[in-house]
Amino acid sequence: MCDDITETENESWLERSVGRRDLARIGLGAAAIVALPACSSDSAGAKSPDGGGEAPSASAASSATVAPSASSRAVVVDTPDGKADGFFVFQREGKHPGVVLWPDIAGPREAYQAMATRLAEQGYAVLVVNQYYRSAKAPVLASFAEWKTEAGKEKLKPMIEAITPEGTTRDGAAFVAWLDQQPEVDANRKVGTAGYCMGGPFAIRTAAAAPARVGAVASFHGANLASDKPESPHLLIGKTQARYLIAIAQNDDERQPEAKTKLRESAESAKLSAEVEVYAAQHGFCTIDSPVYDKAEAERAWARMLATFQAAL
Repeated sequence: MCDDITETENESWLERSVGRRDLARIGLGAAAIVALPACSSDSAGAKSPDGGGEAPSASAASSATVAPSASSRAVVVDTPDGKADGFFVFQREGKHPGVVLWPDIAGPREAYQAMATRLAEQGYAVLVVNQYYRSAKAPVLASFAEWKTEAGKEKLKPMIEAITPEGTTRDGAAFVAWLDQQPEVDANRKVGTAGYCMGGPFAIRTAAAAPARVGAVASFHGANLASDKPESPHLLIGKTQARYLIAIAQNDDERQPEAKTKLRESAESAKLSAEVEVYAAQHGFCTIDSPVYDKAEAERAWARMLATFQAAL
């Protein structure tokens, strides 16, 4: 999870690595958002870091959030615990499988709108949820960098404490049911869920909350997926009917090397397909506004998610 230990590890890694790595592999804020395929604006007039030229401005990134063939709207989902705000993005034509997308510790923000839009462009109707809705509406923080400040951490601390495994399970069931009611969603096909950082275990809980509906789970540098606690997410895999992609960050694996084994064994015991792999990147590598965003490994994980969703949804 994005805790002080993880951030210290990531800062040390950046100090060691940036000087000898191609900086284009590491996404920096708004530039990374605009660089995403299917999120580039034809009218932005700026080139991505990979294409040469000047890096785009934050305003260009904001105008590029929704691609031309996608539509989006702010939504409110009724849950047993209250009204959850969210961002819903989908292709303008047809019905498509729904996906519940759980953001990282910094919550839903522009970066996740861009990531959800890219996924919608691949043929999915994506609901980006606000896991902090019990405490505040999104955006709680404007960027991942804000979470790294003392003020950002103090702001989130009580909000994180308000999230419980039982509450997340109720939320997951409500989000899946909401997707099934939307005209843009093909309710005859299975639903997918993806989670980043603290959202990784939430994605597994969503699959356990609606096993007959959730057909695929993708966890990217998920937090505490396999522990000795009775509420550990890996113990829920046997209650699901989903195909799994679990992309583990290298420093998470170094701290908890037994987790990948527990996850594989849980899936094997349940006779479920699970791709569990350690990626050569740091915790946070898939989130485009993270200082340790790793383009090569993030794209590899992205491709595996698309393959998982295509096979199961």
